[in-house]
Amino acid sequence: MNVPSLLPGNPSELRLRISYTDDLADTPQTDTLERWDVAVLHGDRTVGSVAFYRAHLDRGMNAVRVMEEKSEELDEIAQALLDPITGSFTEDASSSLPYVGSSLLVMDKVTLDEPWRGHGPGAILATEAIHRLMAGCRAIASSPRVTDLSSDRLRNQTEFDRVTTKIARGWELIGFRRYQGNVYLLSPASLELEEQRGAMRGRLAVWRRIQGSHTSP
Repeated sequence: MNVPSLLPGNPSELRLRISYTDDLADTPQTDTLERWDVAVLHGDRTVGSVAFYRAHLDRGMNAVRVMEEKSEELDEIAQALLDPITGSFTEDASSSLPYVGSSLLVMDKVTLDEPWRGHGPGAILATEAIHRLMAGCRAIASSPRVTDLSSDRLRNQTEFDRVTTKIARGWELIGFRRYQGNVYLLSPASLELEEQRGAMRGRLAVWRRIQGSHTSP
């Protein structure tokens, strides 16, 4: 195993805080689409976040319409996976998904503070969050992209494409596979997902040992 780069802080202090805010709006839209926010904490400081959406395909409105109204990214995923008439998974998507639930979980945005990027914890943290939110879902989808465009280097198209490709490879490590266009798909029943979770936890343990050896007196 290659020795991983040192993280900017002790990885044993990383935590996830998962929350769902219910505004008690009694509408078909809110019955169909839920937003779940995951804060990445290091000690008492927030160093990143992951935004998820859970689309309930068996209640409320047609999920395609709701996702289309919410954002371009969710619309892209809905157009790739869902039937616009029924709001359910298309026949093609269904053929590749074991029936383990009826909902669609979308990993929408993953952000980390600059010092934590490029080391690999994003995929590890996202995997842990997915495991806690995927119950009742038949599929997990994502559209890998750069969410922080503040860096001057990302104004260069070559660098932008390189970073985008690197992000996609990180999701492939989890078990996501390109389905259509820039939409990636993962089944909660995937054995690879569980295997990769174990491998990533092992990598995190190595980080902790290395980090500990550098901070010991």
